Amino acid sequence: MKALLTALREGRLVEVPAADKGKSLEYLANLIEAVPDLPGVPELYEAMMVRERAMNTGIGMGVACPHVRASGNGELVCAVGWSPVGIDYGAIDGKKVHLILMYYIPDSQKNIYLKEISLLAAAVRREGGVQPIATAEDIATVRERLLDWVGAAIEANIPEAKARMIRLEARHAAAEAAPLVTAPGALQISSVLMVQSEGQRPIVLCQHPELAAALEKEEGLAALVQQRAQFDRGGYRFVFRAATSYESARTLYDYWAVKSAAPTA
Repeated sequence: MKALLTALREGRLVEVPAADKGKSLEYLANLIEAVPDLPGVPELYEAMMVRERAMNTGIGMGVACPHVRASGNGELVCAVGWSPVGIDYGAIDGKKVHLILMYYIPDSQKNIYLKEISLLAAAVRREGGVQPIATAEDIATVRERLLDWVGAAIEANIPEAKARMIRLEARHAAAEAAPLVTAPGALQISSVLMVQSEGQRPIVLCQHPELAAALEKEEGLAALVQQRAQFDRGGYRFVFRAATSYESARTLYDYWAVKSAAPTA
């Protein structure tokens, strides 16, 4: 359950901002793309949706596990979304989804992912479904219940004394390293548009004038956007979304700027 515990520790548990399936998955995909040192996956959200259309990942009991596979090595990465109202996901049992666990799966981690999902599914079945999370009052309660499930999954597979130790360590790490509240407002995701004309620096359009001014002074910005690269500047991670070409050799690049806000008590 390492990937899920890491997501809880690093603040990748959020209340999704809408009951819309597509928007919720795009939000979580942006969280994964913002993980430092993650090997690039071109158009991660689009790749995720291709798999989703081929096979719905609503596994029942109010849980969905969308994922995308990547070649090579790397870490298994998870982002978790909570929907208190529920999402019409098209799950196999017809129930609304309240818990989305999205995974980025390098080839080398395929078996680890399958084991993590099977352990979590077993924990949910033991609880009788996702209702304790669906009815949670806030995101902090959701995290506590997820930690309980992780602890139960661990205890079912290793000796009791070691399980208790791991469970305590996991709770301690999550309490110290993650914000007490991780809601949509605790993660800043802003749209940034960059207009590139041949031979000129990009013009940056966004809601933060200081950020726009700083970006426009970047000497290498034109090369980054032309490569549709992901990059970090000013405490933000910039994630490429789309590009549109216009007359006079002008291109409009659409990026997400992702930044974690200060923890709230």
